[in-house]
Amino acid sequence: METAIASSSGLRARARARWQAWLKRRIPPAREVVLDQRRIFIFPSLPGLFFLFCLVVILLAAINYQNNMSYALVFLLANIFLVAVLHTYANLSGLRIRGVSADPVFPGEEACFRVQLSASGRRDHVALRLRWREGEAADVSSVADDDVEAIELFSVATTRGWHRPGRLLIESTYPLGLLRCWTWIDLDLAALVYPAPEPCEAPTGVQLARPDGSAVPVDGNDDFFGIRAYRVGDSLQRIYWKGLARGQSLQSKVYTAYADRSVWLDWDAFGGIDLERRLSRLCFWALELERDQQEYGLRLPAVELAPGTGPEHLEAVLRTLALYQMGDTV
Repeated sequence: METAIASSSGLRARARARWQAWLKRRIPPAREVVLDQRRIFIFPSLPGLFFLFCLVVILLAAINYQNNMSYALVFLLANIFLVAVLHTYANLSGLRIRGVSADPVFPGEEACFRVQLSASGRRDHVALRLRWREGEAADVSSVADDDVEAIELFSVATTRGWHRPGRLLIESTYPLGLLRCWTWIDLDLAALVYPAPEPCEAPTGVQLARPDGSAVPVDGNDDFFGIRAYRVGDSLQRIYWKGLARGQSLQSKVYTAYADRSVWLDWDAFGGIDLERRLSRLCFWALELERDQQEYGLRLPAVELAPGTGPEHLEAVLRTLALYQMGDTV
């Protein structure tokens, strides 16, 4: 039983892969697409199949009873069906779809993709349904001959990096609902997904942040700050010899360095955790420092962003974190 289920799943996966490969060859990715015969599929809907079944039943009754009125009804309904085929196909034919932009988000949020619909010819496109996947709600829209319709479609992002929602389904059953006309297009749109912010204690570089011009008791040469116990490795020039001559323990002089408001978010400040958690913590502190309007820079292995502040700097920092070691720079 389990073998049969596994075999069935494998067949479905192979069939799905072949379908996707064929679809990619037939409708390749593009930022702007105009629907034509090559990109449009049409087939009777469920009501359409029932309609055809009823035609067959009426035709059989007309043949059996040799009833001219029944023949006339069958031919009239068949002509209506053929006219519906032309109108349903024409409702999608010539439609122009252009991918505009996508907003960056954090994992778990819905990414907004902006799409424009317009007519390439002098024809209206009515009752169009658009969605990314079968399980998502569809947006219904119509396009007049000279109008440009702006549509916002949403897709949930799950992991950092580039989020691609996949192919966009556009379908219509206009005018009678007897046929379903649809297409699957790839607008080559992607939304940037930042790392998920993880609250944590401030790293050392952030804890030392002070207002401009304040003295910080770290190694420097600006001004004398005080005396502390000798540490192995202290320079002989910093040893407090006068105190040693008075019989005191070995001590070292401490000088101050003057700090500015720049803070470095350093990769090495979050040791002992995996890559994703490091990026999440760096992301959290970038947001915190930007909220406090404090200058900050970013240091990653082989990557460094100079200190700064403002929306553009924050976007550059978050983008660097989002794409770090992803091998994708679209």
